[in-house]
Amino acid sequence: MEVTRYNFQRQLPSLLAAIADAHFVAFDLELSGIPSQDYNVKSKRVNEAKPSLQQRYDEGKKAAEMYQVLQFGITCVREDAERGVYVLQPFNCPVNPVPEENLKIERVISYSSNAVNFLLSHKFRMEAPFVDGVSYLSREEEITARRIALQKREKHAIIDIQLRADDEESLKFLQRVRDEVDAWIKQKDSGDFVNISSNENLDPNRRDRGLTNYQKRLVHQVIGAEYPDLVTISRPGFIQVKKFDKQREVFAQESRNKLFEERLTRSIGLRWLVDAMGDGELTAIEPEKVFQGMDEKPLEEAIFRFIEVRKRLKSQRSVLVGHNLFLDLINFHACFFGQLPHRVEDFLSAMHNIFPLIIDTKYLATHSKANPELARSSLEDLASEISKLEAPVIELHPEHLEYEHVHLFHVAGFDSFLTAKILIRLSAKLENKGYYVDENNKPIEKDETFDHSPKRKPPKGERELLDVSNQSQSKSKGSKDKGKKQSSASPPAAPSRFSHPTKFDLLGDIPSDEDPTPLSLLPHSSVDRASEKKKHVPTTATMMPPFSSDFWNVYGNKLRVNGTLEQFCSLSSD
Repeated sequence: MEVTRYNFQRQLPSLLAAIADAHFVAFDLELSGIPSQDYNVKSKRVNEAKPSLQQRYDEGKKAAEMYQVLQFGITCVREDAERGVYVLQPFNCPVNPVPEENLKIERVISYSSNAVNFLLSHKFRMEAPFVDGVSYLSREEEITARRIALQKREKHAIIDIQLRADDEESLKFLQRVRDEVDAWIKQKDSGDFVNISSNENLDPNRRDRGLTNYQKRLVHQVIGAEYPDLVTISRPGFIQVKKFDKQREVFAQESRNKLFEERLTRSIGLRWLVDAMGDGELTAIEPEKVFQGMDEKPLEEAIFRFIEVRKRLKSQRSVLVGHNLFLDLINFHACFFGQLPHRVEDFLSAMHNIFPLIIDTKYLATHSKANPELARSSLEDLASEISKLEAPVIELHPEHLEYEHVHLFHVAGFDSFLTAKILIRLSAKLENKGYYVDENNKPIEKDETFDHSPKRKPPKGERELLDVSNQSQSKSKGSKDKGKKQSSASPPAAPSRFSHPTKFDLLGDIPSDEDPTPLSLLPHSSVDRASEKKKHVPTTATMMPPFSSDFWNVYGNKLRVNGTLEQFCSLSSD
């Protein structure tokens, strides 16, 4: 689903509900630039050691502070355990790098020529971020905007203009202001206000002439310093001076504060999604504003559901998933949180504190050397390999069918969709083969140090199944049909595309649509009966491993960083 500035407000409740329901959220970014390769430096490194993780982080940090996020894609994945299905909801959001002018937040927007060529080669509309993009403010920028607004409200925070004695024009202007204000005060029927304009006869409704910003500051300054019972209100082209009314001023200030908060809430934009996934606070989102224009009864129901979703989001954190995630996480932090830490350890700790479980599908694919089919671990290559598997079953939500029959590589929403599919099927495949525990059934903690991946001990139900299978095989060896072809109803297990064959392959591959019932959904007492009924060994894995599994002690919170001394990094909290 394409989410733009024109439908973001309307889609926000659906987005938040999808995040609240998600088993995990996959994301992807398209950027205006990435760390550039200095080929002079690169040539010097040929005979030198690889760069360290800190050096690679420094390069990414420098680029993230220079370039912008142009597209933000997320795919929310709901696990339907009863049906054994994963339902995917991909969203693609162009990102507007230009903040609202009234907030006084300044950004320098830059593009890398290589990035521009790359984006254009994939038919990226360069005007889309500015025309269709959804706004955002980082948490740091929100704090800055509030500070600027507070300073603007407090008159003492405005530095007085010090006039020189020879600045006759300004001194003459100030004297005219004093004369007009004094004359207005002395008149009995002078009205509630007086307008200070560029000359005595100027019609304040005309906008082609009026006070300059410098002159307005002088008026504010002289009234604030010399007339404590008066207040000034800036108007287009002139300043309106009124008598101080405490009740009116309190009401006016409350109105200004409310207007500022509404503008700020609107400008935060896409960051509401990030806050919903992480540790953010969503109470500033007023459901009455979100559902403005609805009839009374549907409005009440919508507001109730929205408040329930908000409560759920407050009590949970999303599992965050990406592919080749190190650089994207750096840009993700810079865009939505603010200034990046100097040390890579502090950056990894900060991200882990916000998202307790982060998964890199590139690390998942490259952790074990027993996976030669996954040696080419680009997103496109992995998507091609995973497409050969038929399970776990993946469905697109009925309202998110855009990517069902089209491939839009390097569109953030589509790439996040592929990342989600890869995680579901590859983790299920690897878990089924046991690539995460040693011979003592303990999690493997090290990376890339073993050539023959140990296998996990199958749980009780699977052991029963193995016994049945082994007994069946031993009987068949002594039978008269020993040399005959196996029946088509009981085909031999195909060798794994992802691992060395072991006796665990007797359990079969990940099930296809022809065998949709996972063993985990069958009672233990029915295992043998199921085997006899189907005349072949039923498969055991139709769902990805639960996030409480030891599997994720090996594959979770680790990022692949190729080309560095360390090759990968681990996320950890303080």
